[in-house]
Amino acid sequence: MTEPTSTTIRTASGKPPVEADATAGFWRKGPSDTLPPPDMVGPYMRNRPVPAEPVEGRKAWIIGSGIAGLSAAFYLMRDGGMKAEDITILDTMQIAGGSLDGAGNADEGYIIRGGREMNFNYDNFWDVFQDVPALELPAGFSVLDEYRLVNDNDPNWSKARLMHKQGQIRDFSTLGLSKLHQWEIVKLLLKRKEDLDDITIEQYFSESFLETNFWYLWRSMFAFENWQSLLEMKLYMHRFLDAIDGLTDLSALVFPKYNQYDSFVVPLTRMLKEKGVKVQFGTRAYDLAMVEEGGRRTVTAIRCKQDGKDDSIAVGPKDVVFALTGSMTEGTAYGDIDTAPVLARGNADPGEDSDWMLWKNLAKKSPVFGKPEKFYGNVAGSMWESATLTCKPSPLVDKLKELSVNDPASGKTVTGGIITFTDSNWVLSFTCNRQPHFPTQPKDVLVLWVYALLMDKDGNYVKKPMPACTGREILAELCYHLGIVDQLDAVAANTKVRLALMPYITAQFMPRAAGDRPRVVPEGCTNLALLGQFVETSNDIIFTMEASVRTARIGVYTLLGLPKQVADISPTQYDIRNLMKGARALNNNEPFPGERLLHRLLDNTYYAHILPPLPEQDDSLRERAEAELSALLGKGSQALGAVYGWLDRLRDGSRDTSK
Repeated sequence: MTEPTSTTIRTASGKPPVEADATAGFWRKGPSDTLPPPDMVGPYMRNRPVPAEPVEGRKAWIIGSGIAGLSAAFYLMRDGGMKAEDITILDTMQIAGGSLDGAGNADEGYIIRGGREMNFNYDNFWDVFQDVPALELPAGFSVLDEYRLVNDNDPNWSKARLMHKQGQIRDFSTLGLSKLHQWEIVKLLLKRKEDLDDITIEQYFSESFLETNFWYLWRSMFAFENWQSLLEMKLYMHRFLDAIDGLTDLSALVFPKYNQYDSFVVPLTRMLKEKGVKVQFGTRAYDLAMVEEGGRRTVTAIRCKQDGKDDSIAVGPKDVVFALTGSMTEGTAYGDIDTAPVLARGNADPGEDSDWMLWKNLAKKSPVFGKPEKFYGNVAGSMWESATLTCKPSPLVDKLKELSVNDPASGKTVTGGIITFTDSNWVLSFTCNRQPHFPTQPKDVLVLWVYALLMDKDGNYVKKPMPACTGREILAELCYHLGIVDQLDAVAANTKVRLALMPYITAQFMPRAAGDRPRVVPEGCTNLALLGQFVETSNDIIFTMEASVRTARIGVYTLLGLPKQVADISPTQYDIRNLMKGARALNNNEPFPGERLLHRLLDNTYYAHILPPLPEQDDSLRERAEAELSALLGKGSQALGAVYGWLDRLRDGSRDTSK
């Protein structure tokens, strides 16, 4: 008998890699395959790995206190067995959370630079937060428990996802795709990742595609620009294929009760600090000293500025370092109702005082650290601006109530996500999430969030680009698109506006090629892992909290030698049910070609439930199915009658209960 062939991908050492890749090849269970499928998630994956070597005396240094850095500390303790007091987090800012921010008050105005749209399949993120004590529920409950309590009892959806013509709701019931547009999407899904290096979205898609409901829904929801990476858009489509039928009304999304900082950063940092993790603020790490020998690179010191003064933190031979590469919100310029933000960053280089310096200096050492200039080198292409509105009762609040699925004061879903104005020169959107959006927010105050994608176009009402506008002018542009600009003075008198112009907010989406982003643990690195939104993983997307947590988990498991894989993204894209309902959605909610034939074959069988219901009555199914078959095979085809007969015999056989 021959030795059974293993389908498990293995490293040069003969061990399975820490980072699983479901696309690396066909997987099947065989006698020599001990691990589950590379994209399997669930309770079986909750095992705690036994550390391969003791971690006694080892120190961990984490650069960046965003969700990636905080998650690295979490995994070092929970799965790596490290003592909390041996873990130190360094951060330039004076507050944890990185891009997950939320601050202010009702008197001065609240501010949130951005928000996070989430779904069920953020498996690494939920792996962390099922073990983090809840923000408000009693002891014994987790953040995940809290999240489910909110979302299971308050469905998310939008009744005004797209608007135009100064306050009118645009029909968004379908994705508005022609057969040509649908075929463009299908071909993109079929393309190999390695064939899409440095190709932009507008280079691939037709001009008419970029005016469809689909593209307005997609680009405003995920913040894609036409000139950005086609590869990243493809990865997004695979990641969210199971949710594409909820793209129009946003019913595929789940949101936290409060803003991202209070919902996630506060409970996680509270837990880490209570256990003894140290957080050192006012410390900007700008380089890592390394020794190289035989192709192996080992960090020996962290070069930093602490409160503006040069410093060096020694890294021991057994210590591990986790470093954030790049920053989406670095260099943010702020404004208010009377002041436009003034950008301090240049278009091509972020400057010596930037959080990009660490990655820049690493890239000078070796090509394995990627090409940061591909991402920071075009601020005009990666920048957009947001405005946070702190609102007392006004005509704006009255208009909001018309567009909301629940009363904004009810504590339930309000707009259900962003509302986008498709005829806005800026591609302007706004949203009102569940209120209060901050735990201490007064009952008579609402917090709205506004953002736009195009920064170089004059507004429809205010004849300036958005970055040149004061908060009042941005408020005027919003009121114009809502059809209430004649009541601007009453709105402005009861609204505080805080602005955030972010030069690198979509830098991670800029066109890229293989090698432009480093791996989590670059080749040859013995004690360094890279985290965040500018790091390469097998198949996951970026601009999500899940991506940050994934990089942290891969880094911890790799550097500590933990014998456990981090599963690839959830396999929902391969589920035939998702493929079929996705095909129906892309076909504007009409049965896709061949769908009626599938019904003819599978109706009245065990598998009937996997098919989307048909819009017509059952008595017309045969005729419509035969018409589909005629269209596929051609009228008069000799095969046509044979297929009809085969379908009938197969259906009759499925009903036969004899033995």
